[in-house]
Amino acid sequence: MRLPRPSEPFDRVYSAPEPPAPARRPRRLVLLVAVASLAAAAVVVLLVLPLGGDDHPRRTPTAAVSPSAPSAPSGSSAPSESETPSESATPAPGQEPITALPAPCGMVSGGTAGSVVPGARRRESANTTLTTCTYSSASQAFRWLRVETRLYAPGNSTDPVKDAASSYRTQWNQAHDAPLTRTITLEREPGLGDEAYRWFKADKGQPTVVGQVTARVRNALVTVSYSEKAPGEGGLDGAERSCLSKAVRVAREALGALR
Repeated sequence: MRLPRPSEPFDRVYSAPEPPAPARRPRRLVLLVAVASLAAAAVVVLLVLPLGGDDHPRRTPTAAVSPSAPSAPSGSSAPSESETPSESATPAPGQEPITALPAPCGMVSGGTAGSVVPGARRRESANTTLTTCTYSSASQAFRWLRVETRLYAPGNSTDPVKDAASSYRTQWNQAHDAPLTRTITLEREPGLGDEAYRWFKADKGQPTVVGQVTARVRNALVTVSYSEKAPGEGGLDGAERSCLSKAVRVAREALGALR
């Protein structure tokens, strides 16, 4: 049996179409981009912190320490390379500057002076920095001895030893060009004081020869001059040995009197 057809047509109720659901694909893409950015930032932080972060201070290179050079003790600072030992260090015993001169004619014993100039007459002069003692023969044979001592006093100079050494060099240079003297020999004298030289010469216009010794010990200079009549021809070598040996003997004794 068939159902009867309605007498009126069936009208469907119209409804508006629903909006489509938001697309999920773009949201996932944004999420992936955010996660990738966070991961990249974490990598950068891990790379930067060991170099400049507070938790990982930067290491500075240290100089290699030689095994033979002990390290400075804790709490003390090692001397810098620019520091140098003091130039005003205390002199070693026996090297202190000389502060005063002996009596002018007290530097050579009477026995030595009498053997060099028999029966000598003595004359002296002195101040705080210069003394002289002269011995002259009273006999017909001309002989003459002079001992001169000059002191470069510590109270008058910051470096008296240097001043004495400078004066010694000046005298040594001047001896090479003495206008009123005919130099026969001029040479260093080893083993006498700190430095010394001997000079055998003839005074121009005078019938005499002179053996002279100049020596320095610390801040004092001693000059000993011994003179006698010039020998005849052929006797110059003997006179040189005699004059210089006497001058060296007296100079050695005078240097020993300096303290």
